[in-house]
Amino acid sequence: MAELYHPPVKRSVEIAGHKTSISLEPLFWEMLNGVALREGLPLNALVARIDAQRIEAELAPGLATAIRLWLVDDLRRQLDRQSADQ
Repeated sequence: MAELYHPPVKRSVEIAGHKTSISLEPLFWEMLNGVALREGLPLNALVARIDAQRIEAELAPGLATAIRLWLVDDLRRQLDRQSADQ
């Protein structure tokens, strides 16, 4: 499990054939890898999906912010599903 208060870590990802660097805290990298594994996607494919959704937003945030927001929303959706199942 990632240390909660660790500074961001920069990693390179490829989106639509272009490499870009993203700085995220290790906790978010861990969550992102977990979602990619759960959905059976390569990490780059999941980031590309988030990026495409981000670009369509009226006020598109930066990619790192979009990833964090997407992960929190994904967690919220999971909790909503669990509550509905009970």
